[in-house]
Amino acid sequence: MTDTGVELLWQPDPSRDNAMTAFRSWLRTERGHDFPSFDELWEWSTTDLEGFWSAVAAYFDVRFHTPPSQVLGSTEMPGATWFPDSTLNYAEHALRSGADSDLAVIFHREDGLTRHLTFGALRSQVAAFRAALVSLGVGKGDRVAALVPNSPEALVAFLAAASLGATWSSCSPDFGARAVADRFTQITPTVFIAVSGYVYNGRSFDTRPVVEEIRSQIPSLRAVVLIDYLDNGAALPDTVSWDSLLASFADAPLEFTPVPFDHPLWILYSSGTTGLPKGIVQGHGGIVLEHLKMLGLHSDLGPGDRFFWFTTTGWMMWNFLVSGLLVGTTIVLFDGSPAYPDLNTLWHLAEQHRVTYFGTSAPYVQSCLKEGLTPSSRYDLTGLRVVGSTGAPLTPEGFRWIAAAVGKDVQIASVSGGTDLCTAFVAASPDRPVWLGELSCRALGAAVFAYDEAGSPVVEQVGELVITKPMPSMPIFFWGDADGSRLREAYFETYPGIWRHGDWIRITKRGSAVIYGRSDSTLNRGGVRMGTSEFYRVVEGIEGIEDSLVIDTSGATEGELLCFVVLSSGVALADVEPQLRTSLRQNLSPRHVPNRFIVVSEIPRTLNGKKCEVPVKKILAGVSPDRAVSRDALRNPESLRPFVDLAAH
Repeated sequence: MTDTGVELLWQPDPSRDNAMTAFRSWLRTERGHDFPSFDELWEWSTTDLEGFWSAVAAYFDVRFHTPPSQVLGSTEMPGATWFPDSTLNYAEHALRSGADSDLAVIFHREDGLTRHLTFGALRSQVAAFRAALVSLGVGKGDRVAALVPNSPEALVAFLAAASLGATWSSCSPDFGARAVADRFTQITPTVFIAVSGYVYNGRSFDTRPVVEEIRSQIPSLRAVVLIDYLDNGAALPDTVSWDSLLASFADAPLEFTPVPFDHPLWILYSSGTTGLPKGIVQGHGGIVLEHLKMLGLHSDLGPGDRFFWFTTTGWMMWNFLVSGLLVGTTIVLFDGSPAYPDLNTLWHLAEQHRVTYFGTSAPYVQSCLKEGLTPSSRYDLTGLRVVGSTGAPLTPEGFRWIAAAVGKDVQIASVSGGTDLCTAFVAASPDRPVWLGELSCRALGAAVFAYDEAGSPVVEQVGELVITKPMPSMPIFFWGDADGSRLREAYFETYPGIWRHGDWIRITKRGSAVIYGRSDSTLNRGGVRMGTSEFYRVVEGIEGIEDSLVIDTSGATEGELLCFVVLSSGVALADVEPQLRTSLRQNLSPRHVPNRFIVVSEIPRTLNGKKCEVPVKKILAGVSPDRAVSRDALRNPESLRPFVDLAAH
């Protein structure tokens, strides 16, 4: 315990050098800045933006083809201009590290298929596919869309597109045809890359009918490239074979097209639960700088490390993972179910490939905890230095489980950010302690604060998460948003000129933070506001509860607090309801005991696995389901039925 009453789970080893202390030493020597503590460094990084980001560019030797005229032009949000007049290329930075014989990529598929790519082999394949894209008519500014799993082919295609100055956009092959088309038809791609099939949870799936349907809806396509991913000879008329393209251009030179700092690198997408997904565009330079900072400093990654994060190509964490190449790290790509044949799969992967940094989601950690897994007793995890978690707030019990079952010497990097910036802005650092249930720090260069209802910053109080200064990886624009109105509406309407992210956060006196869930799905009972993550922590900690969704209908119907629960097999509501009510009363407050508990078979989730709190709240308020949520944005659209039925009665 500490004098603050918060349990200390991990402290930096003072005998071990780390990237953050090395950066502070460099700042002292090269720039004359002496910051004895992380807090002082963070304060400088968010007040002297030009000094900080120019230091990041110099420290990591960012390769500008045309040097910038200044670091920051306009500082207004939205519309800040970074490193104006400069040119560079993301792919050049991703492929410049490592000798030809150094290992760049480890690929592991759930059916046991593994492949390794050296930096030399990766560079050769990117050069070949770059030349192939040129032969198919792709040039600077064109879009390349891909329906691909987390595989070497996806990585090669992305880097080849980026090397040309083409803009990348990907979806996971488990997305339905409508969900993919909703994303790709907006951006009028020139080339569509797709796999003929994929494996998941012990089964093989043929994606060719989906590919046919999607390409029929995109008249801008000049070519469809088909990857025989299952190596079963699957083909499709009027497509070009991935293997034949690589073979045809095997001797192509590796080249990089210099592009402006804010040239579109990729298009990510919002969840699309209430309409067409928004196409979020980020630039080459902003992502290079932001990911160098997060991976090279906060994550302490470099040559010799092995970086893994469980993700699909439809989640921003894939983009974050492959950026491990920027700092010369070996990236570990896994394609398949994290629970096939059981939840030990990813921990076995960590042992097999000597993973240094193991990234996953908070729900996966909770699942391991509930199953009673103890990976450290079953697998050799001595190579593991950090366990990262994101996607939802990690509960204190999740922190305890990692410390006890994975390793007390392992740093827990619970981080929070978003697709919107393709990064974490509340994170961990190798020179910062880990306190139970807390994210260790605000990221360098991220002016994150908690705002109260009056729009004033508060400490040790729950408030709206805001970012008060621009960051290089903020969206350049939304695709198709010519006047910028949708972007302003998304982030800047509540506090003009200040980014409102939509989460509840508490900044502690120590500079750490706690995330409480989405602020637009707040539980407001008797004037007491609470994030939903606290509620789920109590409910889902009870044996017999598999999943849950809490909705505060205040302002609609009779203003009830409703808790929907998914029960374990053989468990009845009467078995657990008394304990649910007691635990919520004791751990939260009497006001936060639901009026009703209702059993459902599934909780509605987006394609990326997030609970659909706001759409369900709208349905219960009487909004038509088709207006409240786009069913094609859901992993399990049939799960809406009980909520629609409840609203009707």
